[in-house]
Amino acid sequence: MLGSAPGLSGRWERLEPRPRARMLRQVLHAGLRTSFHALGRFVASHPVFFASAPVLLSILLGSSFSRYRVEEDVESLLAPKHSLAKIEGNLVDSLFPVNRSKHALYSDLQTPGRYGRVIITTRKGSVLDPVHLDAILKLHRRIYQMQVTVPATGFNSFNYSFSNLCLLDDKNVCIIDDIIRAMEEIQSARNSNRSVPVLRYPITQLADGRQAYIGHQMGGVQGWGPGGAMRAQGMGVRGEGVRSARALQLTYYLQAPGGLMDRVASQWEKAFCAELQHFAELHPKLGLYPSTSSSLRTDFQFSSVLARRPLLASLGVCGVLVVLCCSMRDCVRSKPWLGLLALLSITLSGLTAAGILNLTGATYNSTYLGIPFVMLGHGLFGSFEMLSSWRRTREDQHVKERVASVFEDVMLRFSGSTMIHLMTLGLAASPLTNMEAVRLFCRTAALAVTISYVYMLSFYSSCLVFTGYLETGYRHGCFCRRVPKPDRLDSKPAWYRCLMYTRYQEETQVTNPPQGIGHTHTPNPDLTHTHTHPHPHTTNNPAVRGHAHVTNSTHPHPHPHPHPHSTASMDPHPQDSHLLLGCVRRCYGDWITNTYVKPFVVLLYLVYISFGLMGFLQVTQGSDPSALVAMDTATVLYTRAQQRYFSSYSPVIGFYIYESAPYWNASVQRDLLEYAKGFQRISWLEAYLNYLSDRNQSTSQPRENFTRTLRHAFLREPQFAHFADDIIFAERGQGEEPDVAASRIFLVAKTTENKREEMSVLLDTLRRLSLTSRVRFLIFNPSFVYLDRYAAAVSSPLRHSLLAVLFLLGLSSLAVVEPLVSVWLGLTLLSVQFGVLGFMTLWGVELDCMSVLCLISALGHSADCSGPLLCGFAAGRGESRTRWVRVALERHGVPSLQTLICYGAALVPVGSIRSNLTRTLFRCLTLTAACSALHTLAFLPTLLTFLPPSKSRGHGPGGEGQRQEVECVEMNDSTRVVDQITTV
Repeated sequence: MLGSAPGLSGRWERLEPRPRARMLRQVLHAGLRTSFHALGRFVASHPVFFASAPVLLSILLGSSFSRYRVEEDVESLLAPKHSLAKIEGNLVDSLFPVNRSKHALYSDLQTPGRYGRVIITTRKGSVLDPVHLDAILKLHRRIYQMQVTVPATGFNSFNYSFSNLCLLDDKNVCIIDDIIRAMEEIQSARNSNRSVPVLRYPITQLADGRQAYIGHQMGGVQGWGPGGAMRAQGMGVRGEGVRSARALQLTYYLQAPGGLMDRVASQWEKAFCAELQHFAELHPKLGLYPSTSSSLRTDFQFSSVLARRPLLASLGVCGVLVVLCCSMRDCVRSKPWLGLLALLSITLSGLTAAGILNLTGATYNSTYLGIPFVMLGHGLFGSFEMLSSWRRTREDQHVKERVASVFEDVMLRFSGSTMIHLMTLGLAASPLTNMEAVRLFCRTAALAVTISYVYMLSFYSSCLVFTGYLETGYRHGCFCRRVPKPDRLDSKPAWYRCLMYTRYQEETQVTNPPQGIGHTHTPNPDLTHTHTHPHPHTTNNPAVRGHAHVTNSTHPHPHPHPHPHSTASMDPHPQDSHLLLGCVRRCYGDWITNTYVKPFVVLLYLVYISFGLMGFLQVTQGSDPSALVAMDTATVLYTRAQQRYFSSYSPVIGFYIYESAPYWNASVQRDLLEYAKGFQRISWLEAYLNYLSDRNQSTSQPRENFTRTLRHAFLREPQFAHFADDIIFAERGQGEEPDVAASRIFLVAKTTENKREEMSVLLDTLRRLSLTSRVRFLIFNPSFVYLDRYAAAVSSPLRHSLLAVLFLLGLSSLAVVEPLVSVWLGLTLLSVQFGVLGFMTLWGVELDCMSVLCLISALGHSADCSGPLLCGFAAGRGESRTRWVRVALERHGVPSLQTLICYGAALVPVGSIRSNLTRTLFRCLTLTAACSALHTLAFLPTLLTFLPPSKSRGHGPGGEGQRQEVECVEMNDSTRVVDQITTV
């Protein structure tokens, strides 16, 4: 037939590289569609197997929940996996382990495996007031004497108290906080009517002459300066006395070498919290905020417990809306059960994925709460697209052929969006990701999306086959009973006629008789052909009425059967159409493409970009683990109290000199003193140099004299004996004084409200200094594990996923997808990501691991919504841009709208969960759905009406003015419709 067109063969001989590339895409496109067509026929031929196999597999794998395990190590989840801080922490633990400290411990520097900690505040007055001080010391004695029984019953039970579990000093006495010793001295002086010793802040001097840092143990302090305001404090007696303090922090360290003692320590922590709760009831004037080594883990996983009922509510709300979205007035063509079966398919795939995780020994954590919503958005998109395509098929065809046509039309796009999901999640789950929580989430989500895709091809498709047979037999879509013909319904009540309303095929043919022949002209000799003739057999197809249908065949048809998607030129029965489809077809499509509406949509997009940029410039990182736990829990209350009362000073920073250094050298001494300048410090070197100066000895001595005086004079003084914990000596030859192999000093910085940001800056500054210093040192604090490279660890998975999607789109444009579709889809994904990131910052969401997980999943979600619309628009030829925008909105905008409605409604119950983690999840996913909806339903339909791709192609040289005229002749008989296409 092509040879009959004048001049057409000449154009085939002068093919340019661009038409060859287009032909390659057409061939591959046709091959993939043929494969999916065959797959659809195979599934439709064996619906029982494909419906039962996923159910049985889910039941078998779901029985593995006896192996359900929860992740215990929260630090490994929320801290960067590979960081310099972890290496430094291991080095510090090897040099100065916790059990080596025999005099004092700093609660925010050394955190052993098990501990109990409490912040005590006063409702009114000071914690140093006699009544409050006595109550606090009474609480201390009760905790000290508290006992736990392990095991709880049996003859082998033993009672353990704090003295059996505590860390011991050099006198085999439990190490307690220095503030307790100071308060006991104050209480003893008051009871004996002696003058109360002066308590100084942040460094005070105890009765034994030892200087102790209490800045992390006493908070809300006011000194005796002018006006009663606290002033900068010096060291020792040079500091000003404390007038009042609003809070105290006490820490009780436990030894838990493992096995039995670890279980005992765990029971002691529970008894510790119970004792504090009971004490708070007896003393309402005091506020108690406990925290233990297991508090963060318990409160982090508690979000999953709180989310159980809201998730069930989300499933119920989504089920109701899915049923409504799948329903029509026509009771035969309405498919409410198919919507519920789509949710069942998603649920079964989630159960299968969970079973696989259980069998492989994986652990669960609260970040997995976002996985059901990734599956829900992707699964609903596929189900609504398949249902929309089903309603565009010809009703006189066999069910198997209709299902095959649905596969041919939908599965290529659905497979492409699944590939985008797997690409983004798979690369974020790779070893390139330095955040374990992100890696585990993306690995599990990729598994769930893969299983959901397989179940959509098998279980949901077989359900579509069954409902297709019900429709063919004119059975009610809800009650599955046969619907009487109109002549029998006339005698029934009005409510029964409304409930059983449908249109029979014979009635359709009478209502809409054949209307002759129509033809259109295409402006290029492509393989595109266009039908604008009405088909009488499509009158009962409510999903495709109301416009002159343009068959989307930019590929050679591999099948001899007619194209299944056709439509009438008019809508004789508008009441049969789906509500949303009718609104889009009759109202929204015309409104959004109106010439006077377009400027306002463009202006709205500029506003969108402006606010997104405003938020993008204010992005902050959220490295605080307490921002990912449930609200009103011990961790959150403790963190708030610490930020309120103990934010004046930073945590204690360990300054570790891990190599032997010439401490006797004057220049080295000056360097070390200069490094510590500006900090509050507990420094053995500074105290030793002052010790030498007070005795009129030179600070620059030979090595042997310097070390001998240090060991045999300085460290034997009672007020300096605690410095022995800070120095490691290395033996030299026999008869020689040992070297100082390693040492440490403690630094505390003055901070403001932005404590974590200032700590991050301080970490970077001191690290840069360590690279140029003659003395090899490192700094460490347990919080550095979360701060070190956190921004890079959090943002790198998002960058990798975004680059992977753009690479996939660029690669696919060479063979499968139109290049302009890839460009538009890439720009859409970037725009959605930019908007979500900016607006979530304006909504108060920080860039932490949970928000990054949502941003990664937003790539796939936005591709689900906008990809089919772009493909449908780009595939059309020979009509105006506005016309094809309306067609694309009807075909693909309505399924996207249905998905967004159900998805948004499912998010509403999540917003009621009292958890910081789920609050971040709710806000980010809500913004993802909103930005995707704006792009799919507003921005893209408007921009595509005046931006490429063009709908009319130019003519090459020698072919000026040539047109291919396609004449479509229909022959209608009682059984089938035959389309005969001839080229004139």
